[in-house]
Amino acid sequence: MEQVSANRSFGGVQGVYKHASAATGTDMTFSVYVPPHEAGAKLPVVWYLSGLTCTHANVTEKGEFRRLCSELGLIFVAPDTSPRGPDVPDDPDGAYDFGLGAGFYVDATQAPFHRHYRMWTYLTDELPAIVAQHFPADMARQSIMGHSMGGHGALTIALRHPERFRAVSAFAPIVAPSQVPWGEKALTGYLGPDRAAWRRHDAVALIEDGARVPAMLVDQGSGDSFLEKELRPQLLREACDAAGIDLTLNLRDGYDHSYYFIATFMDDHLRWHAARLGLASFDEALE
Repeated sequence: MEQVSANRSFGGVQGVYKHASAATGTDMTFSVYVPPHEAGAKLPVVWYLSGLTCTHANVTEKGEFRRLCSELGLIFVAPDTSPRGPDVPDDPDGAYDFGLGAGFYVDATQAPFHRHYRMWTYLTDELPAIVAQHFPADMARQSIMGHSMGGHGALTIALRHPERFRAVSAFAPIVAPSQVPWGEKALTGYLGPDRAAWRRHDAVALIEDGARVPAMLVDQGSGDSFLEKELRPQLLREACDAAGIDLTLNLRDGYDHSYYFIATFMDDHLRWHAARLGLASFDEALE
């Protein structure tokens, strides 16, 4: 692992790191904020998965999470959204919603993407091992969150690994990729036309098929231009109601899809995660 940069912030260290990934066959970059802590202490970990076109840098530079992570004692990990490099295939038409920056957190089975687009294995296997080895992380206390495509990733990873993640939340997630254009394009391109294979990467379908977590927190802006066509949070509401999952779904008046929206409600999400990671009372976290 190579340290690309390290900056002091709120008493902790914001680092950016690069390593050769066995999962993707490329170099991968990720960021980690480690808050101030006593020597030898192990700290809980919050994973943040970003959306279409993003890298690790978007939330690292715009997410405004470090102050509260420092106060609460949370490690904050932000991976990239896809493999990158000269040999990594992109969308044939250069569109933003497939290929580079749009890995959709799946292991592709379709050529030519199957060689490098293995973000599921990277995020559920390879990168956690690196974080556990190199940082003061308590891997028995993990939670996960994400935005848009990353919200989709966070929800599906948590639903398929409920024993690993104590909490899951999302900003404007793609809740049912099998039913929206972004998801239909990506899942066809990466997994092929068999829709049955898509269900393991669709939060609503996973819930319908029996996957469970105790609770979810979702924030969605009412002014989001992708709300009705691509995000459709009401589908998650219906699935959670039918399954008995405690979903807190906040529709935030006038907010859009941007990091202005995410930064506004980042503290709410971090407190919600901290409560479930044993760092704050539930009453305080849910105020």
